Amino acid sequence: QVQLVESGGASVQPGGSLRLSCAISGNTYINYCMAWFRQAPGNEPEGIAAIDNEGTTSYADSVKGRFTISQGNAKSTLYLQMNSLNLEDTAMYYCAVEGAYYNGGPPLEEYEYSYWGQGTQVTVSS
Repeated sequence: QVQLVESGGASVQPGGSLRLSCAISGNTYINYCMAWFRQAPGNEPEGIAAIDNEGTTSYADSVKGRFTISQGNAKSTLYLQMNSLNLEDTAMYYCAVEGAYYNGGPPLEEYEYSYWGQGTQVTVSS
């Protein structure tokens, strides 16, 4: 059983930066993908960044060039560095893990991931 706990969400002004963290326990998979999703009120969940056990990354166009996904040691921590935040980045942010390898790179589709955290709120406002 994989457990995930997100942290780092906050309220920031447009143009600001935040780093989200996801503490992961129980991830014994050799091949895996880890991802960040977000969901704003009234919107569908959006996969925004993913990374696999080889370090291959995927990004949604909406965050490419502004957000960076990375993982810590021993598959136990996932990070999302968010720069140049704008109002449209306001959402609940979730991390997710799947014990699988994808030849085309880590996916950004919600249905591909089995384990999810409870989320951390990011609010961008002036």
